[in-house]
Amino acid sequence: MGSLYRPKYLHLKGKHVTNSGKRYRQSKVWWAKYRAGGRVVTESTGTINEREARRFLARRMGAAAEGRPIAPRVDKVRVRELAEHVVNDYKANKRPSLPRLEDSFRHILPFFGECRAVAVTPADVSAYIARRQEEGAANATINRELTALRRSFSLGVENEKLHRASKVTRLREDNVRQGFFEQDQLEAVLRHLPPSLHPLVRFGYITGWRKGEILDLRWSQVDFGAGTVRLEPGTTKNREGRTFIITPMLRTVLEQQKAHTERLQRDRGRIIPHVFHRNGKPIRSFVKAWCAACTKAGAPWRIFHDLRRTAVRNLERAGVPRSVAMKMVGHKTEAIYRRYAIVDEAMMREGADKLAAWQQGQVGKEQGKVALSDAEYTSQTVDSTREVDPSTPPCQAFSPSDHALMVSSS
Repeated sequence: MGSLYRPKYLHLKGKHVTNSGKRYRQSKVWWAKYRAGGRVVTESTGTINEREARRFLARRMGAAAEGRPIAPRVDKVRVRELAEHVVNDYKANKRPSLPRLEDSFRHILPFFGECRAVAVTPADVSAYIARRQEEGAANATINRELTALRRSFSLGVENEKLHRASKVTRLREDNVRQGFFEQDQLEAVLRHLPPSLHPLVRFGYITGWRKGEILDLRWSQVDFGAGTVRLEPGTTKNREGRTFIITPMLRTVLEQQKAHTERLQRDRGRIIPHVFHRNGKPIRSFVKAWCAACTKAGAPWRIFHDLRRTAVRNLERAGVPRSVAMKMVGHKTEAIYRRYAIVDEAMMREGADKLAAWQQGQVGKEQGKVALSDAEYTSQTVDSTREVDPSTPPCQAFSPSDHALMVSSS
């Protein structure tokens, strides 16, 4: 059974007085009291009308009797609560982008945190965008934050905390990166990097794997006998496993790193499980070393992810089928792969050379056909003149009917 009541609370100017002489007021809003899931629930109906309050209580008691989840009043759900659900969802699914999500909420919650979710309008989102742009945030950064906000609303609908999701429109991004490394540029950067990072960078240049995948790579995933390096399902961004066939250049890098690791293991008397390490310790970050090396090499705008684009471009240059290349570098959709398949000037020149060679071949064929036609025409002309009497003047070689036919055809 359930019941309705109006709570009382102490107030110095209250109209009611208790037996002990304390003044109190009685709320005008009706509250509902019912049992759900083996516990007593008290909840505000949000109305001062008793009839509406009884309908609210009936809905709650019906949901409790059927075992359906009882959602809180949607007009009381705050954006902060929805953000907590999104963070918990990322943690439960072990998504690698959790740090980025948490960073986005560090900017979102001071602005939207205490706002009622149903009250967030496109105008509020526009105000947030204007504020972040004033703070110097790029459109891509703002879009990542808006994506987190939109996910909060959509997950709130899935969890039956909201009836609808507020509209969140993202900005247009114009910072599409097109960076890649030529071999000489890579060597210039390597000259300014610590030796412990050289194998890691060369591995990224050859395979195009993501930085996190490379840093977490262990020797148990490298099989020199089978000639493969593998990533287990669930450890990659798209949650799928991956295998890369060891090329001669990659084998050289891995064998040298293996020999270096074995020397450290003998000297220190302990196992080093990671393929790439710094004096036996896992490498967590090398941002400062990378930025300093790129600046000294004359390429301060280069990022480690450019090695991934470079690997895709090299696969395109080598003529590797697109479906195979996608499996090697770990792209799940062709649309994403095409974003990385950058066509540089060298590839366009190579394409132009191929086109020129093809065109030259076509011109040669056409010239041969023209030469053959001329020869055929000459032989036909000689044969036709042989039928005419040499003593006949040229003007009389054709009959009047032939002349009329030529004039009409012309």
